[in-house]
Amino acid sequence: MSMHARQRMALARKVVDVFGGRVSCTLGIDVDGGDDEVERWFLAATLFGARISARIVGQAFHELDRAGLVRVDQARHLLWADLVRLLDQGGYVRYDFRTATRLLDLSERVHERYGGRVSAIAREADTYPALHAALDALPGWGPVTAGIFLRELRGVWDGADPPLDEHALAAAHHLRLLTDTDPPLTQITGLAHAAGLDPRDLEGGLVQLALRHAAHMGGCPGGPACAAINQGQ
Repeated sequence: MSMHARQRMALARKVVDVFGGRVSCTLGIDVDGGDDEVERWFLAATLFGARISARIVGQAFHELDRAGLVRVDQARHLLWADLVRLLDQGGYVRYDFRTATRLLDLSERVHERYGGRVSAIAREADTYPALHAALDALPGWGPVTAGIFLRELRGVWDGADPPLDEHALAAAHHLRLLTDTDPPLTQITGLAHAAGLDPRDLEGGLVQLALRHAAHMGGCPGGPACAAINQGQ
């Protein structure tokens, strides 16, 4: 194995060590664990629809989870004011009214269109374009939320095979992890496996690196000398 290959694997591991991996895992959700866990991830992903930090999304999700709301279909049994209160307790104050309304609208749509179970979406749409379109059509969802949700379901749902996230692609170029003419997602997947990582964790870590390092990336040397990697920015 070449020195460059070992260096790329070490960088990949450091990305995940410094910036974390899958968002679902940080929330205590195991999307590989079956439909019930995917339901929890769907609810959490819904909260990313607002321009709000991942930390507050996590707090709000855990408030809903502690209240027994483990799938979005259950929201239709709650009063709007109760949803607002739970979101407020999670720090979701600026978006509490709008998000409570969005959760109620979404719960009704999932109940009426999919029998209350998110897994029915995957049974009806088994290609990426169809799956993305079905999610994009949901109240309060859009391409960004659908992308966050689907990239962590690679290998779980047929059709959950989105392109490599654009932030992950930018970070991979910045770190000089891409070396040949294969598609970027193929390269990142291969690198993750070689480094003993889940490819979804490497993609998630690269996304976080790009988001946190965006303002400084242009002046950063990148590669193994990347300031974000070495300083844990």
